[in-house]
Amino acid sequence: MATANQHGQHGHERGNGPGNGPSDLYVLAAGLRRMNGEINRLVHSFAGSRGLHATDVQALAAILDAREPMTPGRLRDQLGLTSGAVTACVDRLERAGHVRRVRESADRRVVHLHYVPEAREAARTYFRPLAEAAAATRARFDEDELAVVIRFLTAMNEELRAVRSDDDRRSPA
Repeated sequence: MATANQHGQHGHERGNGPGNGPSDLYVLAAGLRRMNGEINRLVHSFAGSRGLHATDVQALAAILDAREPMTPGRLRDQLGLTSGAVTACVDRLERAGHVRRVRESADRRVVHLHYVPEAREAARTYFRPLAEAAAATRARFDEDELAVVIRFLTAMNEELRAVRSDDDRRSPA
């Protein structure tokens, strides 16, 4: 089977305007991969500078973005890790001073994970260039365009969550 490059269909030769059919999907997918790669580069750099794993940084983001207090169980589900891996992750984050475990309910077995304010500020400082890049990019779009972008990202995350759920159901227990 011939590849796209063997057919002379290099990325720069593919159309990227509206109505170019399959190449629109290619351009979108390539753009998402490049953006993911750049964000992963920052995440790995942050993790390495703090003696953490990239998964630990994903856990910090999940704790930061949670709409309700994060528990180790919800973190396990969100990151797709085993209980043991989540425990090791939270242990590393706690030892490094990024999170603290708090028993906040009448049921002392329930543990909430909180991002330590000083660690949050350190992360904010480290990731400031990413925030500035997002702000500069946002400024290029009007409110209607941003609404479409947000709708796309929301739908994409829902689709990816569904794929993850399907994979979870197929994997052996």
